[in-house]
Amino acid sequence: MKHLLFSLIAFTLTSKAQTSKVLEPKLENIAWIAGTWHGEAFGGITEEIWSEPSGGSMMATFKLINDGKVTFYEIEVIREVENSLILQLKHFGPDLKGWETKDETVDFPLKEITENKVIFEGMSFEKISDSEMNVYVDIEDKGKTETVKFNYKK
Repeated sequence: MKHLLFSLIAFTLTSKAQTSKVLEPKLENIAWIAGTWHGEAFGGITEEIWSEPSGGSMMATFKLINDGKVTFYEIEVIREVENSLILQLKHFGPDLKGWETKDETVDFPLKEITENKVIFEGMSFEKISDSEMNVYVDIEDKGKTETVKFNYKK
């Protein structure tokens, strides 16, 4: 009986996962990311502000505040490139000195878009509601990769 119940639950979860319709890689399908989002991560307060899609891109600023001071900033863009999307970002210290070299960006190619998720290689966005989303970022440190969850609210 336990085996049958487990199989039924697994089938139900798999069926629900398979019913998520994959959407075209268009900015209009991820416009729900736009807005001013606040959360907590890395022992501090985070703020991420995404623009509405325009000119073939969306852009964002991010900042992390620890103990009342900015720890770092990011500038992020999601661009339409060759019938797909790519998320690119650059990090800056509190003095606006870049972490990456002048022409270097951290790139996250698109894997998939569904109604409530945007999955890039190494970063994904999950719509919880109109006023809440989770962002998951794979962070590599000393050869180990850890997925960090950012829970944001508008």
